[in-house]
Amino acid sequence: MARTRSATVHRNILEAALHLFAERGIEATSMDSIAEAAGVSKATIYNHWRDKDKLCLEVLAYLHGADEELPVFDSGDLRADLIAQLNYQPAAHRKEMKERIMPHMMAYSALNRAFGEQWRSRVLERPRAQLREMMKRGIALGKLVKSLDPEIGIALLLGPMLYRHIFVNRLGGKLPVDLAPHVADTFLAAYAVKEQRPAPKRRPLH
Repeated sequence: MARTRSATVHRNILEAALHLFAERGIEATSMDSIAEAAGVSKATIYNHWRDKDKLCLEVLAYLHGADEELPVFDSGDLRADLIAQLNYQPAAHRKEMKERIMPHMMAYSALNRAFGEQWRSRVLERPRAQLREMMKRGIALGKLVKSLDPEIGIALLLGPMLYRHIFVNRLGGKLPVDLAPHVADTFLAAYAVKEQRPAPKRRPLH
């Protein structure tokens, strides 16, 4: 019973911090205000997290679905798997909150470089790891060229998606709604193993 209550308190604090961060910004949100919103003492928060940065990192991980099991896209169709991976949105029901908190997170990361590095490592590594494994499978199956550096592939695949998310969606601009197929096709045009077509048969000379 105590364990269940502890888990509930933990979740309530995350939700309270999430809403306050989105409303006020991370820098302007105090641990006292989080404690008040969650209906707990500040000491209780410090029993779960050492400082506000640690709490914020877990809030962001929670916001991006770190509490969910990731699907594995391995249908045998590399193009379809790439598109599915690029389009996948963990914790889709928290999408609106992600949009609200992202500007605050970026501002806070700009002021706190160590926090920004930890955030990128904790939140962004999961899609990076999935794409890395997908490319390794593609190379092993002879669908992608052996010279492909997975890190370069990750940058080429995620770069346009992040650009749309950060710049186009927030600052205005136009990109195709179905951006992922365009990104996947451009990537495959550069790195997919080209099928060898049989040479045309020569007609005998008379």
